[in-house]
Amino acid sequence: MANDKKLVEEITPMAEDFAQWYTDVVKKAKLTEYSGVKGCMILLPNGYAIWEQIQKNLDGMFKETGVENVYLPLFIPESLLQKEKDHVEGFAPEVAWVTHGGAEELEERMCVRPTSETLFCDLYSRIVQSHRDLPKLYNQWCSVVRWEKTTRPFLRSKEFLWQEGHTIHATAEEAEERTVMMLNIYAEFCEKYLAIPVIKGQKTEKEKFAGANATYTIESMMHDGKSLQSGTSHNFGDGFAKAFNIQYTGKDNTLQHVHQTSWGMSTRIIGAIIMVHGDDSGLVLPPRIAPVQARIVPIAAQKGGVLEKCSEVLSALKDVVRIDMDTSDKSPGWKFAEQEIQGIPLRIELGPKDIEKGKAVVVRRDTREKIVVEIDRLNEELPVILEKMQEDMLQRAVEHRDSHTYEARDYEEFKDILENKPGFVKAMWCGSRECEEKIKEDTTATSRCIPFIQEKISDTCVCCNKPAAKMVYWGKAY
Repeated sequence: MANDKKLVEEITPMAEDFAQWYTDVVKKAKLTEYSGVKGCMILLPNGYAIWEQIQKNLDGMFKETGVENVYLPLFIPESLLQKEKDHVEGFAPEVAWVTHGGAEELEERMCVRPTSETLFCDLYSRIVQSHRDLPKLYNQWCSVVRWEKTTRPFLRSKEFLWQEGHTIHATAEEAEERTVMMLNIYAEFCEKYLAIPVIKGQKTEKEKFAGANATYTIESMMHDGKSLQSGTSHNFGDGFAKAFNIQYTGKDNTLQHVHQTSWGMSTRIIGAIIMVHGDDSGLVLPPRIAPVQARIVPIAAQKGGVLEKCSEVLSALKDVVRIDMDTSDKSPGWKFAEQEIQGIPLRIELGPKDIEKGKAVVVRRDTREKIVVEIDRLNEELPVILEKMQEDMLQRAVEHRDSHTYEARDYEEFKDILENKPGFVKAMWCGSRECEEKIKEDTTATSRCIPFIQEKISDTCVCCNKPAAKMVYWGKAY
């Protein structure tokens, strides 16, 4: 048992050092490994399996709205990137450049894609001629490279996995409808599959995506009260279309520019799962996204009939839940600790006495509640227990967010909350960049979003006392 205890003690308590707790969980749950390439992570099977579940479910939601998957090149010629001035300026500090092919210097530098707007624009300019060609609803699953100076697994790395959707439409109204639709899909996905509640809203002009007319975001609160931008959807209007000459012949036989959107979610969302649901024993995975939903742990496996019965149960349940069995020669305590660290939602304990009684002990990862279930009813009861766990995890996350969301009516109160109470602060804003920058300078907090559902906290801006334009969620963020 000493070794069993040691396995958990290697995770720093989150109350002691949240950043170290996060790193410990990532490492001990075997999600990633450090790479020989500084600032890049290796996704291990446990980590990649979570991404596969995210990809599978999110991809299905996209396709229900008519989205098709494509794949575009990794490299972008510099001349192509330069066509949209605001866009290239926004990404310039993070761009990685290829200057040589073998021993020869390239005639033109190639950018390793930080995002693919320009490539999609070039594609659309080639394949769209008529209104009959619209809309184009494309998405790609790929990796991108951004030369980050400070990196952390999942949250920020030089290369990461994501999906990026790029659509074009005949009208501004259709583009806006698609932009909001995709944001709503992200919000539904986070709440339905990840048990993460989100705030939906618009980014300020200062915080919006480079080259966009408007950026919409979903913001989620981590256990330490910090915010994580969990998905974004951008309306580009016809700015990129004009820069890349993407035109179509309308029904009235006139040439018109298309209207464009872009939207994305990355492996950063795995960091959110860790920081919203994890505890001092490790990862806690929401059942709907968990690659393994239940693990059978044989007790006294050396005794006759135990492994045989466990294998029989495994076969009976494999079409009901995603399930595996720990057949290693480690002690039961060690197996329990590993299951908890890896965040597997349910543990099924089966030993000689359980088998004799025809019962199994089912242990929930989130609450550690032990539920005795008849072996013959596991196929009926496990889905019910998993669904209850999923609902409970979402409810706890909602309660945590709501209990750490505050209102401020004047600047002293605003600063005091941000200094002493981790979480979101709802406060009014006049709309000026000067106030936004002053708040960041004074508190390190940023505007997280202008929520779609507005509230009137007061009549004046929390920073300058001038008439307020909007209520904004403010907070410190990853």
